[in-house]
Amino acid sequence: MSDRLLNIDDTNFETEIASGGLAMLDFYATWCGPCKTLEPVVSQLADEYADQGITIGQVAIDQAQGLAVKYGIQGVPTLLFFKDGEVVNQMTGAHPKPTLEQALDAISG
Repeated sequence: MSDRLLNIDDTNFETEIASGGLAMLDFYATWCGPCKTLEPVVSQLADEYADQGITIGQVAIDQAQGLAVKYGIQGVPTLLFFKDGEVVNQMTGAHPKPTLEQALDAISG
């Protein structure tokens, strides 16, 4: 797992994500097969996009239930894309890396 991939929960969400900037959060569960498939891709993206000022993190829905409820997460994996603290895009399911790169490029452009 990448050193740049943040573990986000109810206690650090405000300072790491909601305070502004660009971010992608991967809402996942340890028991979710597609989530395990997506994890190495998310980790790679965290390394590749760190220099562009995009924060990438994971939210374990079983530990951060408050965030899962706040954002209406009904299936995992769900990816939320933030710009200045607001959700600007959402994807559910395990998407290929090029699709995620397009979404990240869209929020940074």
